Amino acid sequence: MGDHFQTIVDLDARAGEAPEFAARVVEWLVAEGIVLAERTDCVLGRPLGHPPGPNWRRAVGENPDLDPSDGLAVHTRRTAFDAGQGGPESVTCPRCGVTTELAGEDYEDYEDDEDSADYEDEDEDAAGADDRSESDEGTADGVWDRFAAAIEVWHATGAATVACPACAHPVPLADWTWNDDCFAFGHLGFEFWNWPEFTPGFRADIARILDGHRTAYVWGKF
Repeated sequence: MGDHFQTIVDLDARAGEAPEFAARVVEWLVAEGIVLAERTDCVLGRPLGHPPGPNWRRAVGENPDLDPSDGLAVHTRRTAFDAGQGGPESVTCPRCGVTTELAGEDYEDYEDDEDSADYEDEDEDAAGADDRSESDEGTADGVWDRFAAAIEVWHATGAATVACPACAHPVPLADWTWNDDCFAFGHLGFEFWNWPEFTPGFRADIARILDGHRTAYVWGKF
């Protein structure tokens, strides 16, 4: 069956703010008993994470079909959060509301070489990078090619835009809505491994603790 994950991504936290917001959310999760304060070897791809707490059911719906078998990894560096397998199906422009189909395009995975630091020890050497912006010029043949190029720019600079195929406006990469929960871009993410599906209320609670920041939800598996 493989391993699956759910990630709640803060779209508004800047690089220098991510560790503080991360600590605030983890403190609340521990106080609620949703995760434990101690960190153990309970997540994939990271040395340590927070295992499930005694009240983990507060985050999920009634009668979950499984108990969480792994824990929470906290990412506090610039990260392109993705679904792990397969390509994006469609993406919606926040300016004009038009959805562009991407399924069937020649999709090629990219490498995310950013290793996330622990939120207590964040040392973001690119602070202020999100004040820089570089726009995709639309020279690629396919729509997905434009997004793939923008992701590379975003990794390097912290900002990139993609011109909407429908309205032609340049839209920041992080503002697009990936309709299959395939991507989200930010400096802060809470990645839960092998948990039952979260309730909308739990996801709203996280956004509230993040001072009402916009959040995105990414579901994926390996």
